[in-house]
Amino acid sequence: MPSDSMDDIELKNIQLQFPTARTLSRDDTNTTEEQVMTEKGSILVAIQGDRRKPAIMSFHDIGLNYIANFQAFFNYIDMRALLENFCVYHVNAPGQEEGAPALPEDYIYPTMDELADMLNIVMAHYNLKSVIGFGVGAGANILARFALNYPNKVECMCLINCASTQAGWIEWGYQKMNLRNLRAKGMTEGVRDYLMWHHFGKGTDERNHDLVEVYKQYFERHVQPVNLALFIDSYIRRSDLSISRETDPGKKNDNTLRMSVMNITGAFSPHIDDTVTLNGRLDPTNSTWMKIQDCGMVLEEQPGKVCEAFRLFLQGQGYAVALGRKLSSASVEGKMSLGSN
Repeated sequence: MPSDSMDDIELKNIQLQFPTARTLSRDDTNTTEEQVMTEKGSILVAIQGDRRKPAIMSFHDIGLNYIANFQAFFNYIDMRALLENFCVYHVNAPGQEEGAPALPEDYIYPTMDELADMLNIVMAHYNLKSVIGFGVGAGANILARFALNYPNKVECMCLINCASTQAGWIEWGYQKMNLRNLRAKGMTEGVRDYLMWHHFGKGTDERNHDLVEVYKQYFERHVQPVNLALFIDSYIRRSDLSISRETDPGKKNDNTLRMSVMNITGAFSPHIDDTVTLNGRLDPTNSTWMKIQDCGMVLEEQPGKVCEAFRLFLQGQGYAVALGRKLSSASVEGKMSLGSN
């Protein structure tokens, strides 16, 4: 009997701890939001890190903003250790930030090339000489355009699900239908399902049901439909990047990305073919194609693998010494996580 009483006492002292629910909201006190004026109006730039450090510039995909696309990844424990050496400038496309009002009816949304030129204004505003690009989907395409126009201002790039060609007929047709719904009815179930497919691919419910629900609720409650329609319309009207791989090693090729590029996609992503096409147009001596298994939305579903790949990529660009010093002083938990990937 005494042993049974002791068991009861021990059980009463046990407190259940539940993991924090995944949310897509402004809960990062280490990020500062600022408005930067451009010829197309003001855009939101969120700054994360020490501004004296080398700059990483991110740009999000359609249906998302810096919070929904990058907040969880850049706060992932391995990335926090790595980012002690960098400052991230998260650029948001016009009207895509959380809580944005509907853009005026007479507002002419920037083209993809104009969105790329906005990055030059952001760099001038913060007196940045060069940046490391980090983009997803539409944002990756915008960063690639910027790198083609200003190659001396981009050190290297990590591009996720980047399309280098014009929109195909199937993409054009589906997105035109989405545009009509967004403008007339708002965020319909059909538009929401398309966005889920665009970001996660197929079979996401079976892989991560909770994450799916978070993003479904985000699309339904936090996206300004008229503004999203304008951004999507600009994206599907994109021109070809007009880059090519030079087969003659003796010739100089000006129609390519001159800086190093890490070209990433997920095994379940619907954009694998786009990344393969891009890979075939890049210089194989300064580009790497990577398909990460068991995921569609790589930053959410496999952040550890992306972080490790990005860390090694940066080391290859000459940041190895600085990273080594910082990582040696990181927490034990951080070092264990980096070593486990």
